[in-house]
Amino acid sequence: MAKRKKTEVMEWLDGVLADPALASAVEERLAEMKIEQELVALREKEGLSQRDLAIKIGTSQPYIAKLESGRVQNLGLKTLARYAAATGTRLTVSFEPIQHHRKPASRRQAATVRARRLRGAPGTSVR
Repeated sequence: MAKRKKTEVMEWLDGVLADPALASAVEERLAEMKIEQELVALREKEGLSQRDLAIKIGTSQPYIAKLESGRVQNLGLKTLARYAAATGTRLTVSFEPIQHHRKPASRRQAATVRARRLRGAPGTSVR
């Protein structure tokens, strides 16, 4: 199978994500965005407006908007548990060991691995 040519953006990402600190920050933000998207999906699946949900969990609609957009600082498990209960779901928290990967042979390979994770390539995950 022929190797696909990388786009300019993919090549740029490879270079930018060669910086481990930046790559880590990007992965962390992507994980946060996934949580925000899941919150919205849960509410919408139940057919609730932000106002309806706010009433069910005893808060305001603007707070729900902030929560779903990631603008709430120091979000607590209690709030997430109330959100879950109001949407007919259960909150679970787990601790997973950090997977230590073998160090790639080059910085370019490391950037490629990180870029694949960000693109959601099979066999990779963003945490």
